[in-house]
Amino acid sequence: MSKKVTLYNTLTQKKEELVPYSENKIKMYVCGPTVYSSAHLGHARAAVTFDVIERFLTYLGYEVTYVRNFTDIDDKIIAKANETGVAAHEISEKYIQEYQEDMASIGVKAPTIQPKVTEHVPEIVEMIQKIIDNGHAYQSDGDVFFSVKKFNGYGKLSRRDPDDMMAGTRIDINEKKEDPLDFALWKSAKPGEPYWESPWGNGRPGWHIECSLMSTKYLGDSFDIHGGGKDLIFPHHENEIAQSEAATGKPFAKYWVHNGLIQINREKMSKSIGNILNVREAVSMWSKEAIRLFFLSHQYLNPADFSDTTMNEAEAALERLYITLKRANDVGKNGNGEDKQLETSVETFKERWVQSMCDDFNTAEALGSLFELTRAINRSLDSVGWTPSLEAALEEINHFGSTLGILEYEPDEYLQGLKLEQASSGITEQEIEELIEERISARKEKNWARADEIRDELDEKGIVLEDKAEGTIWRVK
Repeated sequence: MSKKVTLYNTLTQKKEELVPYSENKIKMYVCGPTVYSSAHLGHARAAVTFDVIERFLTYLGYEVTYVRNFTDIDDKIIAKANETGVAAHEISEKYIQEYQEDMASIGVKAPTIQPKVTEHVPEIVEMIQKIIDNGHAYQSDGDVFFSVKKFNGYGKLSRRDPDDMMAGTRIDINEKKEDPLDFALWKSAKPGEPYWESPWGNGRPGWHIECSLMSTKYLGDSFDIHGGGKDLIFPHHENEIAQSEAATGKPFAKYWVHNGLIQINREKMSKSIGNILNVREAVSMWSKEAIRLFFLSHQYLNPADFSDTTMNEAEAALERLYITLKRANDVGKNGNGEDKQLETSVETFKERWVQSMCDDFNTAEALGSLFELTRAINRSLDSVGWTPSLEAALEEINHFGSTLGILEYEPDEYLQGLKLEQASSGITEQEIEELIEERISARKEKNWARADEIRDELDEKGIVLEDKAEGTIWRVK
């Protein structure tokens, strides 16, 4: 690769150059959802983060194998089944389908492989047996537990010392365990629960072991990137490392990438507070690209505060971008002008946005470069009109947009059709165009009062007019 990518590695707690095990191939595993309820903005942020990482690495020329799992059997799924009287597998299939639809609705591409836990239980059983045989786990009355203190290096991801974990940490009390820190690899089935056969009795896998099996099955014992939200660092990812390396005797994931969490109006998003916002609710209020733009305006490591204000700002910023693209498209290719300043701006943008993304996938900085370029485009359109540099700018914006999953609409479609229904009056596109034509006629007749009346009338209905050299354009507020 001609460009060097650096990323923050939670395991080492520093930025490192991305050096994959195979020169031109990246193997990446990201923990997917436990499918017992609708996907919320926390799920969306993780999905968008790793969607963009996959897109950018592909843009650089890497062959990326991206695995994201579904946890389709779990205590929460079983609890919902008992509560609703619906079979556990029906609940999980319903929410798998919904999750896939929700992610597609915000432009997230499907990963290379999307495995389910229930399709891999026999292989999980084999992995657990390896861990037992290697002296790192034990069976106890139908359950199997991982022995934390027998694994040298437990706590290396979360920087926790097992000897200190008992103090100030909530540990489940379970008489079956040899040590309170030990965690379940296999859970014996309770009456009426779904189960699979195993050497230790009927039961199901523990939460952590499933990801160890599915990641190593599809990516190998040692692979490049393991991702997920910061809330998964401990205990989930810490336990994944321990059980995987105990089973294989090899290093597990080389780079650990964790995205920051979502806040709602500066409060942590949580069910206990009751401020969970589902993806479907968000998409009904804001466009999919505005939701992506909101996420991407924060470097993935940082928390992101979601509110009406921040989302309206994202919508407004996106519309400004589309207005510039519409101006550029509408100017036509008439003219022989040159604009050395725009030419320089295009070359600077080409270099800066890629460099920003190479620097730990800094989408916020990359977007800053985009807005600088659009200002240069507007200046050039005002002073010169069409130039060859304008074509180069649009081509590079297209590369940028497809990598970040934004600016994928035709400008007219986005500005005039996409959010028209949000206009408070329910005014139609045809009515808007008719009023604009009337206003143009009034201005030609120097009937400034009527022209102003029309502008004010449209403004009251949520439609903003902008008079440009090439004509009048409109957008929804």
